[in-house]
Amino acid sequence: MASNGPISYSPTDGLSYDTADPVYWDAAGLQKEITRTFEICHGCRMCFKYCDSFPSLFSFIDDRHDGDVTKITEVETAQVMDECFQCKLCEVQCPYTVRDEHEYQLDFPRMVHRFKAQRAERDGISLRDKMLGDPDRLGKSVRATGGLTNWLNKQAPARAMVEKAVGIHRDKLLPEFAKESFEAWADDQGLIHDDPTRGEAVLFQTCFVEHNEPEIGHDTVDVMQRNSVELTCEKGLLCCGMPAWESGNLDKVRDNITHNVEKLLPHVRAGKRVLAINPTCAMMLRREWGEIAAPADRAAVAEIAAATSDPAEFLWELRDEDRFNTDFKSSPGAEVAYHAPCHLRAQAVGFKGRDLIKKIPGTKPKMTMECCGHDGTYAMKVEGFEVSVRIGKKAFDGLKSAEKAEVWATECPLAAVQFQQHAGRKPMHPMSVLARAYEPDGFPTPIPTTEEA
Repeated sequence: MASNGPISYSPTDGLSYDTADPVYWDAAGLQKEITRTFEICHGCRMCFKYCDSFPSLFSFIDDRHDGDVTKITEVETAQVMDECFQCKLCEVQCPYTVRDEHEYQLDFPRMVHRFKAQRAERDGISLRDKMLGDPDRLGKSVRATGGLTNWLNKQAPARAMVEKAVGIHRDKLLPEFAKESFEAWADDQGLIHDDPTRGEAVLFQTCFVEHNEPEIGHDTVDVMQRNSVELTCEKGLLCCGMPAWESGNLDKVRDNITHNVEKLLPHVRAGKRVLAINPTCAMMLRREWGEIAAPADRAAVAEIAAATSDPAEFLWELRDEDRFNTDFKSSPGAEVAYHAPCHLRAQAVGFKGRDLIKKIPGTKPKMTMECCGHDGTYAMKVEGFEVSVRIGKKAFDGLKSAEKAEVWATECPLAAVQFQQHAGRKPMHPMSVLARAYEPDGFPTPIPTTEEA
């Protein structure tokens, strides 16, 4: 496409981030916005360090097209879009965003989602993306095999076959699947009730806690109970939809949203809060569902969004109440290496997990704010694995620089897997740190009683 003079930074008539808007699905309208966004990014260049999308974009502009963004090809555009792994950090740092009410109304990650949604509508969804985009079906299928899948995931020949057949990198450390789901445990504990008016908060445990690490859910329940929070659980919750949305699978995301709205809305209308354990899921409920959900669900989604918070964020709100429990019995040590997940930063709610860890006597978290590079399913894919290691290096080095820290912490369970593989230690969820600190034998270092002190 030949250049027709200066490109306006103002929004075009093709601007839309709303999946229910017909403009959203107009390919010509999307191209107008891509060209405008690329031109603004070309002039700004603040976001050069977060992923490979921007270095590739700037290289195409500078090295191939003599500064003319209108000459960027379809293949080059697709590469820029596919190198975005939705960490959201460019949107956090960008001065021209919808969030900041800037006249340019930029949201690069949502533009990428739009591109992938149009591509999925046009070309369909690959087998790999269908599989990774439905972790609930995957989790249930794997659980039916007993421990066979966990064993196969550690066998080199099996992983080589999976890599060739599906495109999941053979060297990627994959999360193990639990023998018992979180929901089954919660039901045994009497936490699932027919009456949604019971309790003051309902747990959105997330698909990862449901199928992979229910222990994080156990610890979250324990911490809430120790702080006199009556927490209930709901039967049949599904994934928040982010894994499907990464590949543009709108139908799957909307189906999950509709299902989860039906489950969560009675709790919210009873005045309860929704506590989403994983920051990605909290972000989806709060910020993303509103523009993805079917129009019929949007009023309910807005109610759920207003009631949603991170467990640590909710607990931090209780810190001035008598029930707030700081009766810790053991300490993770004088220093804890804390990683701030990208999707927690995207919500702009602060780092309350870190702040709660500070409440443990004698403990000081040392924070790392770099992206770990896992980013949903990106690090699992053949094309993303090695890139994710390179991008995550600063985060790995950041946690390892806390040389006195015996305990690492992060709210993101997939980040924990990434650190486990590439930094040599698996961080704990802040709720798990607190749950152990309440126990005398939770950590090796006891906390003296008042009399002993």
